[in-house]
Amino acid sequence: MDAIQQHMLDTYRAAQLSEPAPPPPGRHDREVLRDMYRHWLTHPPTRGLSSPPRVRLSPPRSPKSPT
Repeated sequence: MDAIQQHMLDTYRAAQLSEPAPPPPGRHDREVLRDMYRHWLTHPPTRGLSSPPRVRLSPPRSPKSPT
């Protein structure tokens, strides 16, 4: 189910319960992105995102020879 179908279902349910209709999907996207950007400006990331953590790999095992 996509966002439009969910909105239609929520609107129908709200009408059946005599409640106000929910806002359409995507209505507050710009405001949310703006708030996230402002938060990022005031609280920059503390860890570098470009370098992944180092992972230690064990040395390859040699095949066992039959004795």
